[in-house]
Amino acid sequence: MTQSNGENPQRSRSGLHQIRAGIQSRSLLAKKRVENIKKDEVKGFFMKNAFVILTITAVITGIILGFSLRPYKLSYREVKYFSFPGELLMRMLQMLVLPLLVSSLITGIASLDRRASGRMGVRAVIYYTTTTVIAVFIGIVMVLIIHPGKGSKDEFTKQQQIEQVSPADAFLDLIRNMFPPNLVEACTKQFKTHYAKRVIHVTVTVNDTIFLQNGSQQIAQEEMIPVPGSVNGINALGLVVFSLCFGLIIGNMREQGQPLRDFFDCLNEAIMRLVAIIMWYAPVGILFLIAGKIVEMDDISAMGGQLGMYTVTVISGLLIHAIIVLPTLYFIITRKNPFLFIAGLLQALVTALGTSSSSATLPITFKCLEENNKVDKRVTRFVLPVGATINMDGTALYEALAAIFIAQVNDYDLNFGQILTISITATAASIGAAGIPQAGLVTMIIVLTSVGLPTDDISLIIAVDWFLDRLRTTTNVLGDSIGAGIVEHLSRHELRVNDLELGNQMVDQPEKKPYHLISPENEYENEKPTPDDTKM
Repeated sequence: MTQSNGENPQRSRSGLHQIRAGIQSRSLLAKKRVENIKKDEVKGFFMKNAFVILTITAVITGIILGFSLRPYKLSYREVKYFSFPGELLMRMLQMLVLPLLVSSLITGIASLDRRASGRMGVRAVIYYTTTTVIAVFIGIVMVLIIHPGKGSKDEFTKQQQIEQVSPADAFLDLIRNMFPPNLVEACTKQFKTHYAKRVIHVTVTVNDTIFLQNGSQQIAQEEMIPVPGSVNGINALGLVVFSLCFGLIIGNMREQGQPLRDFFDCLNEAIMRLVAIIMWYAPVGILFLIAGKIVEMDDISAMGGQLGMYTVTVISGLLIHAIIVLPTLYFIITRKNPFLFIAGLLQALVTALGTSSSSATLPITFKCLEENNKVDKRVTRFVLPVGATINMDGTALYEALAAIFIAQVNDYDLNFGQILTISITATAASIGAAGIPQAGLVTMIIVLTSVGLPTDDISLIIAVDWFLDRLRTTTNVLGDSIGAGIVEHLSRHELRVNDLELGNQMVDQPEKKPYHLISPENEYENEKPTPDDTKM
């Protein structure tokens, strides 16, 4: 016993020495790395992340400046003058909403039709569409249940004079707006049912009255009837439907549609470059938008509570979609443990959280799926680029939730048709704005404009948008990766058939997978006989 007790302290001491030695070696290594950092590397880092750094600096400076100006009790006119640089930013972005929405959707759908012509493409598109719709539904349910836009009891008692529209008329308006009779008018107006009074004269037979005997008289009655009308604002829903159909037609035209595809490709590229230029002005506009909104607020604590609940609502919705919905879909379809699959994606998810860019994370996602999760390269090289184009689960959830939050802040009651319009527009806008800087800001303007909500209140959520954007990107990357695993499982029979057709050209691999990709780079090398084959 004494001997064993004597050995335990020695083992514990040796273990502590090993831990200390490990910490010292790592600290020395980190010190050497810091010392080896050159000025060019630091300069390159700041140049690469200049936009993110400037945006965060603008948000912090805007908050400080807004609170510094509150004691001066600026008038409404002075606040508007002060917020003018931010107003310019919003007007610039609104100017690009229409061409960006149309050109990006037509270009994306036309190119997608060529890539998704096979069964694998159809499965990928169905998966991405399904998950995006589910994400939007989660966002809408979360914001309607939690109601983050109501920060105080007084706001619940506000009665707003809003023309009530029956659910049937709201649904019919939604369908009418999908098919605008005039595309030019759809750029500025939306169809909306109004109500007017109509007087009806009803003939009533009167028997044995004081005034008349066995006679009749007419009674005037009023009833409310629906009449066609319109409201100002871009009919985003109609333009989305037209762009989707037009893009599909161009994609099916093959060579005949190539000139139109080239035209919209050039238009989309020009709009993207213009947006990129405007985004360098965005930090200035964001600074004054946030500062002006803080100066304008009557009750900072109530608005702070609303923003806090809004942040909790967005994070909760993203977690439900990422931790419950996506793993459940993977398990139902593949009958495999989804969390083991997700464990192989940790490096890609951390990279997405750090970079806030799906495109920058794409190489790491390829590596994690192909090396860690052993997903066939034929699937990843097809599914991931398509997913980076059309799969924006986190963004669509966020946009739908944020639009309804802004409606709640303004005490605006949305009907069923408007909520459905928000969900459809958020889905399409997140696809159309994929790949541009500050996509959340651009798509938010599109969604708010589609239902006539004020765009000035976007400044309320800009302060927390840079943080939530990273969570949205992580959710998007997770959805892309799980989609690759699901598509591989559903396409396993086609992959086996392809391998059997190329069986004479393939070399047996010691992997458990029944199929193997022959990449163009090593195709001829794989055709060479192995030493074992030569001996035989």
